[in-house]
Amino acid sequence: ERRWRASQQAGLETIPALVRDVSDEAAIAMALIENIQREDLNPIEEAVALQRLQQEFQLTQQQVADAVGKSRVTISNLLRLIALPEEIKTLLSHGDLEMGHARALLGLPAERQIEGARHVVARGMTVRQTEALVRQWLNTQQAPKSEPKSDPDIQRLEQRLAERLGSPVQIRHGEKGKGQLVIRYNSLDELQGVLAHIR
Repeated sequence: ERRWRASQQAGLETIPALVRDVSDEAAIAMALIENIQREDLNPIEEAVALQRLQQEFQLTQQQVADAVGKSRVTISNLLRLIALPEEIKTLLSHGDLEMGHARALLGLPAERQIEGARHVVARGMTVRQTEALVRQWLNTQQAPKSEPKSDPDIQRLEQRLAERLGSPVQIRHGEKGKGQLVIRYNSLDELQGVLAHIR
């Protein structure tokens, strides 16, 4: 229909077209697939359309991926966005957050996802910085409860360093001003990224 309307606006009297006799169900599937393949959809719109396609036709993620020409991993990541709180979905729809930000925030407990999203938007953090922030928050959450609480100034400094370096940072401040600065990384690529920031 969009192409037909565009042809009318362009003043074309005839256009090349294929006429197919398909069932109502097939017509709905074709319309959904065409809609998903548009380039102007935001991640939430795309996720909702994919979910509708999957549910209405009882497709697996691989079948959805084959139908729309995307990888199964991409489909899986998009469908996960639907579980996000409405506030984060709105930020995604408005372009304040990117797909990579949302994927990282999904790693947080549900009760901290909105807090994380607000933190990321307020500071204009990159996807890499967001991933580092999530790792740091998770590490803090999993720390033994018997450990004494860190000094708030030290925590702020750890957070600033983590955002700058793109990896979790821990400052172990001992007596007489001595201590250790620990930078965690999960791969050589992450280490190279940290070194690039230091240089």
